[in-house]
Amino acid sequence: MADTRAGALHEHTFGKEEKRVIFASSLGTAFEWYDFYLYAVLAPFFAALFFPPGNATAALLSAFAAYAAGFLIRPFGAIVFGRIGDLVGRKYTFLITIIFMGGATFLVGLLPTYASIGWLAPILMVTLRLVQGLALGGEYGGAATYVAEHAAQGRRGFDTSWIQTTATLGLLLALIVIGLVRANMDAKEFASWGWRIPFWVTIILLVFSVYIRLKLQESPVFQKMKSEGKGSKSPLTDSFFKYPNNKYVLLALLGATAGQGVVWYTGQFYALFFLAITLKLDWVTTYILIGISLVIGTPFFVFFGWLSDKIGRLKIIMAGCLLAALTYFPLFGALTHNVNPALEAFHAKVPITVAATDCQFHLFVGPWSKFSECDRTRDFLTTRGLSFKSVPAEPGKAVVTTIGSAKVEGWDQKQLEATLKEAGYPFSADKSQINWFMTVLILVIMVIYVTMVYGPIAAFLVELFPTKIRYTSMSLPYHIGNGWFGGMLPLTATALVAWSGDIYYGLWYPIIVATMTLVIGSIFLTETKERDIRVYDHSMLP
Repeated sequence: MADTRAGALHEHTFGKEEKRVIFASSLGTAFEWYDFYLYAVLAPFFAALFFPPGNATAALLSAFAAYAAGFLIRPFGAIVFGRIGDLVGRKYTFLITIIFMGGATFLVGLLPTYASIGWLAPILMVTLRLVQGLALGGEYGGAATYVAEHAAQGRRGFDTSWIQTTATLGLLLALIVIGLVRANMDAKEFASWGWRIPFWVTIILLVFSVYIRLKLQESPVFQKMKSEGKGSKSPLTDSFFKYPNNKYVLLALLGATAGQGVVWYTGQFYALFFLAITLKLDWVTTYILIGISLVIGTPFFVFFGWLSDKIGRLKIIMAGCLLAALTYFPLFGALTHNVNPALEAFHAKVPITVAATDCQFHLFVGPWSKFSECDRTRDFLTTRGLSFKSVPAEPGKAVVTTIGSAKVEGWDQKQLEATLKEAGYPFSADKSQINWFMTVLILVIMVIYVTMVYGPIAAFLVELFPTKIRYTSMSLPYHIGNGWFGGMLPLTATALVAWSGDIYYGLWYPIIVATMTLVIGSIFLTETKERDIRVYDHSMLP
């Protein structure tokens, strides 16, 4: 009976510790995502502040490139901090990462703009984005590994799913803070200095997060491994240069995290940019719509994490990729119909063509970029949410734009605007015409896809790799999948839209990547939920 009581007491104590670990890790990670996504939400706004004027699409692409820089550097943060986490410990590593993230974000709020210091402004901005990316590269793997190694067998999907909510909660917090600031000052005041306030708030969150994390204890699985002398002396070599672990790193990337990354960014960020930039909906209403969908959808992270403990991780992730690939085109078409029906009607009745030969595909934009009259015309149409068809050039003319039956020769913005106005183009979405129920429903469906691919992924990655190299091994494919495949989505999709003349053409990028993941993951990966991560090693596989 004494043994039974002791066991019950142990289970009760472990349960309390488990909850405390989940809460502390999730809260700190949510704050860190808030820091990282402040720039993402404000990227279209920063296009005018930190990049030269004259070409709105070029400035937007530049802003998205700076946004992508933080993602491109994340795998290097995973390598640096993953190695430290496998050598020194989980707790202290992600304590360092949150200090780096909070400090860099606060400094963004102090940056001078392009009007003040020219090209030095975007250089400083990109530098701070790189610091943020490095920090986040070490944060997520540490938090997910730490929580999973505290979780009871059979509960890892559920416990780590709380970590999975943090990216969405961080985005929601960013939307709320920015929305409150924008709603309480006029546009001129916000553009002058108000945009800095959400970045300054970071310092409060940083102090609170550091305080909470200092109270945490090291992972028991890691402590046991270290006490038994079974840790890796070279986790980078063991992770990426020894078979079969390097095979699983590659499969985790192509067969799980790449598709998960593009589904995440399409369902949340690309949907946000599509509403505001393409459908011409005002930013505050856009924040409200996205915010409502996130509030409704976020509990599904925990649901699918819990469900993955019952039926497995992999099939849920694959189902999310399949549904996304099959339905993105109709879902975004339905957004146009329900948010800006006047724009949809304009598309249907007023055909637009651009006749030119010197149009270029611009992805990474900077001082080296040269924009032809065709590029500027395409930019003009793209930023107004207009699809157009490219046709052969007319002899002796650089560019001719046909809007309905009217023609505009050369690059002439005033004439183009006048022609659009005469043709009945809606320069902004009429909020009274929004079908709120259907719009929120569409956005919630896309968020549920996000929860399907993202809710179980932490547990799946943790279970895929042995303890001695877990932090390093899971962090790299996660951050390449999310940072490179996912983080490049707004930039790549925007460039594809401008190049093709079709406002939906950018969706081909996430559809192709999600389909690749579906095929590779279904064929080459196996279920992991029954593995005991305390003793698991690849040598145990048949």
